[in-house]
Amino acid sequence: MSIYFDNGSTSFPKAPGVAEAVGGLIASGAFNINRGGYAGAYEVAGAVFETRELLCRMFGFLGECKNAVFTPSVTYALNMILKGWLRPGDHVVTTSMEHNAVMRPLVQLAGTGVHFDAAQADERGVLDPEKIEALIRPETRAVVMTAASNVCGTLMPLREVGEICARRGVRFIVDSAQAAGLFPLSMTELHIDALTFTGHKSLLGPQGIGGMILRTDLAEEIEPLVSGGTGSMSDSEEVPPFLPDRFEPGTLNLPGIIGLHTALLFLQETGIDTLRGHDLRLTARFLDGVRELPHTRVVGLPGVEGRAPIVSLDFGTLDNAEVAYTLDSRYGVMTRCGLHCAPRAHKSLGTFPQGTVRFAFGYGNTESEVDQCLDALKEITRQ
Repeated sequence: MSIYFDNGSTSFPKAPGVAEAVGGLIASGAFNINRGGYAGAYEVAGAVFETRELLCRMFGFLGECKNAVFTPSVTYALNMILKGWLRPGDHVVTTSMEHNAVMRPLVQLAGTGVHFDAAQADERGVLDPEKIEALIRPETRAVVMTAASNVCGTLMPLREVGEICARRGVRFIVDSAQAAGLFPLSMTELHIDALTFTGHKSLLGPQGIGGMILRTDLAEEIEPLVSGGTGSMSDSEEVPPFLPDRFEPGTLNLPGIIGLHTALLFLQETGIDTLRGHDLRLTARFLDGVRELPHTRVVGLPGVEGRAPIVSLDFGTLDNAEVAYTLDSRYGVMTRCGLHCAPRAHKSLGTFPQGTVRFAFGYGNTESEVDQCLDALKEITRQ
């Protein structure tokens, strides 16, 4: 028997019907949209349009659904925004809890004359919004930050930072990878100018599909990094100026979008509050159990308040990689060990360079699985 606790990397199982939707498209009519002038292509185009609508509704975007742009992942979306928009001399504020999807583009851009500062979170991953505001200067163009830490699950103060950005006249760009599908994220209420998302985590869709929702005035300032055929303005060799075509050259990942469409319908029907409640109950049960383990540190916040359903453990006297290997090989418990593509976050949390073993819970997990994992950890830490 296997237990999957790596939902922070990618959710499993996917939402009911996702696999059938993906397979059905490929088997019954993988027609290309914006190209084919026949009923099958129009039907697929309609589903893609509805997926954009579902995303805008979920993320509280009041503009047109054409502003929802599909990309291969949240990483691609962040790169497209940052590298297509920032120029030498610009300044960006970020945080010490970011994934490399934010940090590596910023470090690359630093080599071209773009400057950035990272507001320092404390050893629990908690960020004081005032530290963000203190770093804003006249040439600051944006604050770029994650909604929740992928290492320890600590939620970031999006509402407070969004208000700061609105008051100070800087753009607010959010990486929603660990929060979308679990926590309410309204672009309007949080003053978000660009929200990037990935379909394969708590949105419960397939891998290889993500995107971004952009305010129109920001989209107009971003230079497309990739260009090509869109099926529109085929009489011109210029990049289409309108959304979403401006940022969607080539053939889209239509199976991924159709799978995401099915997942979003499931989320809408079930309710993200219901899914979050389930995941956090399991998280609380797990946290209660690991407190009894010897020489084991819970990284981040002590409880579920202010936390996504992610728990990182540092096993102190034991090698974290060996613990993760034993969990998998002997007990069938799948986790994620290491630095989780977020070295700066681990430095903030005091877990660099050894990393942690991360347990991330999802809608398919049960209390029994949590208890089995806790029993396994008790045996391992007694050795």
